[in-house]
Amino acid sequence: MKIQILGTGCMKCEKLEANAKEAAKEKGGVYEIEKVSDIKKIMEFGVMLTPALAIDGQVKSVGKVLSVEDIKKLL
Repeated sequence: MKIQILGTGCMKCEKLEANAKEAAKEKGGVYEIEKVSDIKKIMEFGVMLTPALAIDGQVKSVGKVLSVEDIKKLL
């Protein structure tokens, strides 16, 4: 499963990335976590507000920092 953090590197983006890593660790299994900071690639997802979270290429959250528990529910 691929988890993508879409954002340019702001504090919220960093927090979302940390929460995603923790959720993946707690959930177990094999996860690939990728940080997407290129604005053109972010726009290819149709995202205009960051941070955003995509799982296996599908955007699941835009414009907010999901908690570890919220991310675990999406995995």
